[in-house]
Amino acid sequence: MDAQLDSLAEAGVTRVYSEKISTRATRRPELEAAVKLAGEIRSSGVAATLVVHEHKRLGRGIELAMLAEELKAGDVGLEFLTGELKGSHDPSGIVFTVLAAMSGMEREYICDRTLEGHESARKRGKTIGGAGVTDDDMLSMALRLRDQEMSLRDIAKRLVITTGTKKGQHPSPATVMRMLREHDEQAAEPASA
Repeated sequence: MDAQLDSLAEAGVTRVYSEKISTRATRRPELEAAVKLAGEIRSSGVAATLVVHEHKRLGRGIELAMLAEELKAGDVGLEFLTGELKGSHDPSGIVFTVLAAMSGMEREYICDRTLEGHESARKRGKTIGGAGVTDDDMLSMALRLRDQEMSLRDIAKRLVITTGTKKGQHPSPATVMRMLREHDEQAAEPASA
């Protein structure tokens, strides 16, 4: 986060909101507060721009497009300091919309490729991503924490491996992601009689 804060300071941003939370979380209090303040400033007749280090810090895909529409409706500017969308944007512009959609697809693509690699390794008898460290208790706790909209990183920090050479350590966020995804896929499969 230090690099992001440094870039905002260099850009002359005077009011900074920061939070360490996944962009997948449906509620992001600091982002909501920043958008609210920008809207209040704009409604007082002063121009306001929400400046963000990189578009991925706001969200991806539909979440980013929805936020952009909210800013556009409040006549609040949007500027990114780095990344594919670097610069000031008209949030309703077609280029912005396409890039926002592509960034959402990028996240899914990376996730799918990682899981495919793990599955391929497992088929060859290799353990990747802590496959042998999870258990039903860990899954149950991870599901509860996910329901509280915690990030994978924060969930991993609250879980403890109970067996094996990694006993007492925390699983990686990738292990938590795989465990939750496998659970969701199994839950979605139709029951067979």
